[in-house]
Order: sequence, then C-alpha cells, then structure tokens
Amino acid sequence: MLAAQQLSSVFPLGSRLNERGRLEVGGCDTIEIAREFGTPAYVVAEDDLRARARAFIEALRARHEDFAVVFASKAFPCTAVLRLFAQEGLWCDVASAGELHLALEAGFAPERIVLHGNAKSEAELVLALERGVGVIVVDNFDEIDRLERLVGRSGGAGQAVMVRVNPGVEPNTHASISTGQADSKFGLGVNDARTAVARLAGMRGIEVVGLHAHIGSQLYSLEPFRAAVGALASVGEFPAYDLGGGLGAPYLPGDSPPSIEDWVAANVETAHELLGPDKRIMIEPGRSLVANGVVTLYSVESVKRNVSTWVAVDGGMSDNMRPMLYGARYEVHVADRFGGSVRCHVTGKHCESGDVI
Repeated sequence: MLAAQQLSSVFPLGSRLNERGRLEVGGCDTIEIAREFGTPAYVVAEDDLRARARAFIEALRARHEDFAVVFASKAFPCTAVLRLFAQEGLWCDVASAGELHLALEAGFAPERIVLHGNAKSEAELVLALERGVGVIVVDNFDEIDRLERLVGRSGGAGQAVMVRVNPGVEPNTHASISTGQADSKFGLGVNDARTAVARLAGMRGIEVVGLHAHIGSQLYSLEPFRAAVGALASVGEFPAYDLGGGLGAPYLPGDSPPSIEDWVAANVETAHELLGPDKRIMIEPGRSLVANGVVTLYSVESVKRNVSTWVAVDGGMSDNMRPMLYGARYEVHVADRFGGSVRCHVTGKHCESGDVI
C-alpha cells in the first residue's frame, strides 16, 4: 500500500515509494543515498532533466523552424547538469566568468553560449571575446564603451550582440525575482535601446543580431510574456529575438503553472504576430527545466518544542538561500515515513534567526 501511495507532482518524474516505504528518486533509495554520501545532498534525476529539455525543444520545433532553447545556467550552475543539457542540444546562458568557465568545461560549444549580465567587467568581456561566445547581450551604455575599446579596431562583422530591452512589464512575482519592470537594474528602456542599437550598428567588429528581454521568474500568467514581445517589436526589426525565460515551477501541491507547451505556444504565437514568422526565436528556461528534477536530503539534528515545534536539519541557508531571499516555500517529507503531517518550523543549523527553510 505504501509503494502505491501517490506522490505529488513536485517530485522528479518516476519518483515513487518503494516496498519499504522509502522515497525513491531516479531508481535510488534516498535513505541509502544519505547513508552513502551524507547530507545535505542534492539528488538529481537525470531522466527528468532530459525529458524536460526535450519537451521544450519539441514544443518549439512543432511551432517554429529557426529556434534555440538556452538553459539559464544560474538556475543550477553544476558541471554535470550543464553537460547533460549540452548533450541534449541546448544552448547555455551565462552571466559571469565563473558560469562561462563551467559551460565551456561542460562541453558547450562557445558559439552556443549567450553572455548577459548587468555589470560585466572588462575582464569578463575580454574572456568572452577570446573564447568566441556566440552572443553578448549588451545591458548598458558603459558596456558599449568597453566593447568599443575592445573590438572597435578589428574591422568587419565580428562579435554578435543583442541589446537587452527593459520592457516595462510588471510581472506578478516577488520583487526579488522581478526583472522586467521599468525601474530595474536590468536592460535599457525602449528609447534607450533604440539609441544603443544605433550606436552599436556603427561600431566596427560588432554585429547587432537582435534583442533580448527577460521579465522575471516563477511566473504563472502568460500575459506578461506577450507584453514583453510587444515591447521588443516596438524597438525594431532584427534577425533574432531572445524572449527570456520565467515560466514557473510547482513547489507545493496545488501549484499549477502553465505547461511547457502552453508557455511556448503563447510566446511563439505572439512572436509570429508581432515580430514575423521568419525570425530566430530563443527562449531561456531555468527553474522550469531543473526545479522539479531535484530533491534535497537533510538529516534531522534536533527537535525542540516551545511556542512552536522547531525541527533543525544539518543544512539551511548555506545550501539554499531562496526561502531567506524571497520567501520561497517547499513541500517537506520524512523520506521513510510518508503520509503523516506535523505543523512545525523546519530550520537550518546556522546562527541566524532567518535560517528557516
């Protein structure tokens, strides 16, 4: 009966309770994993990640010819995960020299790497140019100054760049993971984006291939994505458009973000209507690729009861800052005692009152 108990959709594909009543992920008993490798431990279901990568690719392929699925590597900057997505034919989005190094070590061809970020150093731009990254996403005018110094004398069509557009879209998500609103550290407003394009177009060694936008993370509504495409269309016509990511992932029972197919369809249909059907469309899923393919294992170190019940585990803010940064919530279980429930605070071990998972 325990083995037949239905797990919620937040678990990796194929997860189950085995005949001993223990959680299995990727065919592995999580209690045995904890004993062999210790805790905290991230347990990653390879088959789940591959299935989601293929779902994004197939959803795009069914609707559009010229496309790229780009993994937003900040969602899980791990060499093994990056290697898996490289094998599946994805591109990789990086925002620092460290992430660029990981992507290259994982086997991504440089021409399938997109470098963005709101505060790229000159050293990071030099590294990107030396390694031949496919696209540099220009975020601000200071960065244009740096690029002009670095590549302005090379002559001819050279480094492909996109301009990151701030679409002025207010997504319904936490402020700490909202990026598309007008008052944001990311990108240039529509008028400034036009100015940036004109300036870049006049620079030797630079080829402006398109525009980029990203409006935020953990979004459940499709309308903000449609609005962002409209903002890109207002800047001008280009060969390529990177529509960003942001599709939400379910973390709790009852969470119901749009499906991969519905999210891709909304973006492609809007792009066809406003940008034209002959453009390259790039999308950048992050958490929607990896969030539900992983579970974290902890060991309970203490249980304390005062006004509340406090269950302290052997990790916390050192391995997952999301609850502390923007109030993220998770489904929590005892790996070999599913089915019961106790109201309690699950806390980390660190000497900070905010270390509550």
